[in-house]
Amino acid sequence: METPINLGEVDSLEAIVIIDNELDPLSSPAPDTVQVSGTLGSIAMGSTHTLTDRGEACKEFRLEDVCCAAHGLSILVTATRGDKKHAILFDAGPEEEAWERNVKRLRPNLSSVEVIHLSHWHRDHSGGLPRAIRMITDAKRAASRSDDLVADLHPDRPVYRGIALPEYIISHEADPTFEAIESAGAVVDKRSEPHTVLDDFFLVSGEIPRVTPYETGLKNAVQYDPDDNEWFSDEVIKDERSLICNLKGMPTLHPFYKLIELTYSLGKGLVVFTGCSHAGVVNTTKHAVQLTGGTVPVHAVVGGFHLATSDADQIQNTVADLKRLDPAVLMPGHCSGWRAKFAIERHMPGSLVPCTVGSKITF
Repeated sequence: METPINLGEVDSLEAIVIIDNELDPLSSPAPDTVQVSGTLGSIAMGSTHTLTDRGEACKEFRLEDVCCAAHGLSILVTATRGDKKHAILFDAGPEEEAWERNVKRLRPNLSSVEVIHLSHWHRDHSGGLPRAIRMITDAKRAASRSDDLVADLHPDRPVYRGIALPEYIISHEADPTFEAIESAGAVVDKRSEPHTVLDDFFLVSGEIPRVTPYETGLKNAVQYDPDDNEWFSDEVIKDERSLICNLKGMPTLHPFYKLIELTYSLGKGLVVFTGCSHAGVVNTTKHAVQLTGGTVPVHAVVGGFHLATSDADQIQNTVADLKRLDPAVLMPGHCSGWRAKFAIERHMPGSLVPCTVGSKITF
């Protein structure tokens, strides 16, 4: 095993889901998992639309304050250790208008964002980058913050990606270029290897090894070579990287205080954010464990599990291996699909918390 990477522990994590495929502002999470706000009730209580003409009613709940779903992913993650906080934006969704609309409704502190981490070069994760960068840099300027906004990107940006159908190839829209990202106001940092950022609060995985026999990548994915004017197989999506945090555990208390202990979350360890899991959510999680020395348990896996188009065998194998990794919380979103969520709830009851847009999750 390679030398473990020194990923510092953090006391708490807050994750705000800015973009996801699914909207569900009504359901509550499973008990003893995470704290979730962003439901219709909390939106109504936080309404800025005050009333003076309806008796005892003091606020008006408006549906224009509820976020909208979109095909993609974007999560603002803030980690706290003692009196220090660091914030990182994990992906930016499919297009600029969706990102801006939901941010205006969620009203997060954009000036706190120091790094944008792109999980991989696919438009449903990168499309909102230019607007996100401009809005974050504007917020920094308004808050009199002079720190740079860093865009942590894999250096191998495809010109175009696509899907090969039996009859023809469908090309995806191009990702924003490095130049466009720099022009928007970010400092581009190109990295393919594992590395920590922001005082070792976060670990960027680097390219993810493929070790399971059933997680084989994105079927029929292709990439365009402009020099030869040809498309070639791109099923591995090797540029995919995850984001990892190490959540501190509570000390074990004397049995006399057992009732008090139950008020805290019981299982702590790695919280793994995955964009699409083209590498496989099991491969992604195993790699996170390996990078940190193999001794830190998995507390949560959050993001796209890419099982929406998988067959029953792959879903079954994935859930079985996730169960062996024994996370306390699984938050499948984006491309995970309802079949995978159903299988997780069936075989790992009490661990499922859907990663729905507008949610504010506290670990």
